[in-house]
Formats: sequence, structure tokens, C-alpha cells
Amino acid sequence: MAAEQTSMRNSAPARISVIIPAYNAAATIGKAIDSILAQGYPAHEIIVVDDGSTDRTGETVQTYGERVTYVHQDNAGPSAARNRGVQQASGEWIAFLDADDWYLPDRLNTHAEMIRDDPKLDFLVGSFDYVAPQGHLIAASIVGAEFGKQLLARDGKQGRVALEGKEIGGFIADQFSDTRCLTLPKTTFLTLGGFPLDLRICEDVVFMLRLCARSHRIGVTCQSLAVYTVHDTGLIRSDRLRAQTETVRALLTLSREMPTAPPPVFKAWKQLVKRAYRNLALHNARNGQPMAAIRSALDGFRFQPALNDLRFLLSLLRK
Repeated sequence: MAAEQTSMRNSAPARISVIIPAYNAAATIGKAIDSILAQGYPAHEIIVVDDGSTDRTGETVQTYGERVTYVHQDNAGPSAARNRGVQQASGEWIAFLDADDWYLPDRLNTHAEMIRDDPKLDFLVGSFDYVAPQGHLIAASIVGAEFGKQLLARDGKQGRVALEGKEIGGFIADQFSDTRCLTLPKTTFLTLGGFPLDLRICEDVVFMLRLCARSHRIGVTCQSLAVYTVHDTGLIRSDRLRAQTETVRALLTLSREMPTAPPPVFKAWKQLVKRAYRNLALHNARNGQPMAAIRSALDGFRFQPALNDLRFLLSLLRK
């Protein structure tokens, strides 16, 4: 089967279906769709899954006619919308875009070329740009990650690399990519069961960990492929203590799976869990909950004990 899939990748251009989950996105979804239609390498199809919008999202999408497939569902959240879109897709490869973000011109072409040149890639990712709501560039995601900085220093801004072994663990522990820059086979997505439906946040990280656990070779481009608009709304920014609690809970859902993952993936997962507990401890301390902060810190220490753990614990007591 693997040999057959490799032969298929070599013999024909990658057919990439782009999935856009949308909820009350009438003001932004046109720009998202236009950025896909403007790609130098055409998408096989664009599928918008309207997650029960109450504004004019559906009407806006339908003005594109046959160029966009429109699917409506009752409100069930972005994970359910993405999963529904993949089920509808007819392309062998899947890419994603949120309704308030957009692709840069070479997004699909870059990954299509990498798939053509290296048919052993299990999936592909890349950097993206953070922009403020007013439109100005904040930074490229790869610049804010230590592992990303190492790739930039080694391979340059236009670098295209394949990660294997320990480097996959480095990517997980210090991620600079997310769903808007992810391209993967539809069969892989379905095998993994899609995005988890029971998580409010961090569902993309959980999915990426599962994906990395079954992958041997990951294609990474150091160039930015998409643009992410930073908003001050949403759970992660509006209620940071609750968001950190949910992040810990999400990562712990993998407690039974990760010990059997490849060692670099298991190690990286433990790093993420410890970091999430540390962040939760800091937010507890800032909210005047010193005992909760200490408990969170101690819970994190058991995942990856280190010499500086005591220093961190003492710093919590001084807050």
C-alpha cells in the first residue's frame, strides 16, 4: 500500500482540498476565499462548512457559485466543521484555513512542489505571519520558536527541510506551525479520527501530536505560507487562567497514547505538559491562589524533573 501511494504521488500533481470552517464570518470569509482562488497552484476544491452562522456567511459564500462548495450544519464547533469538510473532500490531500485568515500566494505551490520532490513525506507544515487587526505585521511564527530559529540559521528563510527522528520531537516541543499551514493526506486524517470534538481549545495541538506519533518524515518550509489575524477575543486571550486549565486537560487526554509513541514524541509531549502546568501555576499565582499555583507546579514537575524546578517553586511563593 505504501509503495502504491508513493507511485501515485510521483505520477500526478497533488490534488489539495482546502477546508474552511466558518461561524458568523461574513465580514472576513471573502478575503479568505479570494486568497485561495489567487494561488499560483490551484486548489482541487474549496469547501466552506458553515457552522450554524446567524449572519450572512452563507450568502457571501454562495456568491462564488461553483468555485466553492458550501456545506451548512448546526453549530457544533470548529473541530466538527473541519471534520465534516474533510469527509466531503475529494482531493487526496487536505489543507485548512480559518475564515478570518488568508493564504499567502505560494501556500499551495510550495507544498505541492515538496510533495512532488519527496514522496516519502507523511505531512507538511510551515511558518505563518501574525498580523494585528489593523493589518500591520507583528512577526513570523518561526522567529518566535527556538527550534524555528535553528532551522532559519541552518536553512534560511526559503528553506525546505525534512524532519526525522529527534528533530520531530524538537518541532513538537517548540511548534511554530498550526492548521492553516498543515497539509496532509486525507487517508491519514481519517485514520486518526479527525480533530477531537470534546476539546474547546488545544484540539489542534492534540491532533498534531497524534499525527507526529505516526509519522517518520515531516516536510517543513521556513517561509510564511499564511496570515493569522490576532484578536483580543476568544477564550485563550479573554480568560487566560481558564485557558491554561483547558490546555492542561487537553494534553492529558493523551496520557495513555503517548507512552507508546516514538521516544522523541513522548519526550516532547512531556515537555508540553510540564510547560502547560507551569503556565497554569503562574496564572494561579497572579490570581492570588498560591496553593493552587504550588499544586500545579508540582504536578508539572513529575513529567520532567529538572534542577531548576525548586527555583521556580520558590519564585511562586514570592509572587
